[in-house]
Amino acid sequence: MLTGNKGEWSEIYALFKLLGDKELNLGNKEIEKIQGIVYPILKILRSETNGDFEYSIKDEIVFVTGSSETLRIPITTFKEKALLLLNKIKESKERTFSVPEIEGFMQSINCISLKASSTAKTDITIVVHDQRTNQQPTLGFSIKSQLGSPSTLLNAGKTTNFIYKIVGTNLTENDITQINSIDTRSKIMDRIVQVQSRGGKLEFIKTEKQVFSNNLVLIDSLLPEILSQIVFDFYSSEFSHLADLVNSTAEKNPLNFDIENEHKFYKYKIKRFLTDVALGMMPSKVWTGEYDATGGYLVVKENGDVLCYHIYNRNEFENYLLNNTKLDTASSSRHGFGEIYHENGELYFKLNLQIRFIK
Repeated sequence: MLTGNKGEWSEIYALFKLLGDKELNLGNKEIEKIQGIVYPILKILRSETNGDFEYSIKDEIVFVTGSSETLRIPITTFKEKALLLLNKIKESKERTFSVPEIEGFMQSINCISLKASSTAKTDITIVVHDQRTNQQPTLGFSIKSQLGSPSTLLNAGKTTNFIYKIVGTNLTENDITQINSIDTRSKIMDRIVQVQSRGGKLEFIKTEKQVFSNNLVLIDSLLPEILSQIVFDFYSSEFSHLADLVNSTAEKNPLNFDIENEHKFYKYKIKRFLTDVALGMMPSKVWTGEYDATGGYLVVKENGDVLCYHIYNRNEFENYLLNNTKLDTASSSRHGFGEIYHENGELYFKLNLQIRFIK
């Protein structure tokens, strides 16, 4: 019996839905279909533990090849199974669940696991026909589902901590104890407010881990400073959506860019950062700048639509990432941030960066 969460079952749903639709729809930043642009699907490739399988579409038949025999499945079957599975995913109240009504069909088409093989860097690989260029690009995707809880784009860890020095004030040990003991729902913001009320300022020094800092500098030499401002604003303002935080930072222009001609320095650099995070950059590993096989995201919407965002259509992909993410507060105790601490006679404060999809 196969069991999985809503996100994992969404991978199988996406496979069925795309084979039933026979085409890939592009999405915009509002996660709506871009009218007038579709890519006919020629084949879908999927790696399983028992081999690689190809689902190729010819007229109204899907040919499943990769095992000793080639299976011929009507397109209508995939439409029916997709609808059945979508309803089962939506109905489920459990964290993990099985769908016995689908499992037999999955096995019959050599789809024996919920997640693609762990050796594969993509959840699904699709060969499309691009009518504009008359090419047949092979596009790799990671699947993001709105049917379950929002997924993270950048996971929190000590690797994503930013270190700030407290300047402009002399806090007593009593002050420090009092501030660190604040335990409200918005305790980190409230602790910052208390530091500021005593004349203190948080001045960015560095990220906690040098590998993360170097990864950021590789993308853009000023990215550590830009992100440190965005992270600080998140913990000290009402903004959490990344698009709002970027706009707020751009208005302040803390890096004193020449904005006389209205260059969008901050938005451009953050879009590059988000794209690199989406396509492979991890804070704890040296980033070479080379994207892995995943070139984009497929988003499974609550209404069952599957929309495509890909580096192949870079503008839509970047706008989607910027407009559909927010900063989130992770566990301060687990990741070691949000308290005043001493080091070499100076006072410091750490803030953490975690980025999550809005829905």
